[in-house]
Amino acid sequence: MARYTDHDVEHYERPRRRTRPRTKERPAHEDAVEGVVTTVDRGRYTLLVGDNVVMAMKARPLGRKGVVTGDRVRVVGDVSGADGSLARIVEVTPRSTVLRRTADDDDPVERVLVSNATQLVVVTALADPEPRPRLIDRALVAAFDAKLSPLLCLTKSDLADPEVLLSTYRSLGVPWVVTRRGEEREILGLDEVKQRLAGQISVLVGHSGVGKSTLVNALVPDAKRQVGHVNAVTGRGRHTSTSAILLPLPADWGEGGWIIDTPGIRSFGLAHVQPENLIEAFPDLDEMTEVCPRGCTHSEAEPECGLDEAIAAGEADPVRVTSFRRLLAARSVTDY
Repeated sequence: MARYTDHDVEHYERPRRRTRPRTKERPAHEDAVEGVVTTVDRGRYTLLVGDNVVMAMKARPLGRKGVVTGDRVRVVGDVSGADGSLARIVEVTPRSTVLRRTADDDDPVERVLVSNATQLVVVTALADPEPRPRLIDRALVAAFDAKLSPLLCLTKSDLADPEVLLSTYRSLGVPWVVTRRGEEREILGLDEVKQRLAGQISVLVGHSGVGKSTLVNALVPDAKRQVGHVNAVTGRGRHTSTSAILLPLPADWGEGGWIIDTPGIRSFGLAHVQPENLIEAFPDLDEMTEVCPRGCTHSEAEPECGLDEAIAAGEADPVRVTSFRRLLAARSVTDY
């Protein structure tokens, strides 16, 4: 005898899992508009869509794909910027550049800091706190690896002579600007800084206490970034920025441009950087490595490196090669 009769609901076959036909077709989102991510905070994204500041979340089809400050995105939903409104990011357009770092040198996970930047500005104080050349070296390595133009911004030149530090980096051909504090904490030397930033998308990095937030407030008066202080005992600054933020440069500059202020860094892991990527940032030296044996890292310890042969033949500047190898060694230096 059958367990169920035709009148029992259990008689009818229940829908089975995975019986719904799957499709690879996805919505085209033809009504999506373009925007740029200005900051990220705990899964919520602040966008600039036209003249509107819009809050958004990431659409589920994007999965685990990260969205970072500087990303150009396509958005659907309410993009009016009204209080309580929430849009949805449905696509991240291809990035032109990506600035990465790892937490430590043995960390296999790369973390994307910002995207679509054109210039990396390494901000360092000449005193109070003291410069940290090895951290500067690491930031420069990250810039060369990401194909960003580097720029050294030396602050507080009223406390120390910038030439001491500049002599270390002049052979690398890295441009620099120098600022100093005037009366009533006024920042002097901003005109040259503005010339370097105009028309660029510049990422500002530096360890805490170097005056990065003060510089941002001087360049973009509406930024209102919190300014910290340097601990008199440890000589280190206190973190005042908690996330990267994209800020438009004032319209009266004429050439447009953006700056991305990032939180103060105390480490800059470079596990993702390969020697062959770094040498490409120095075309004159890269040409001399064509005779290197396979697998040559171009370090000072390599027995048959083409850079050493070029120095012996008088074809390479020994100071420039030494400076390049210092950057190369910065990938594995843990004390910085």
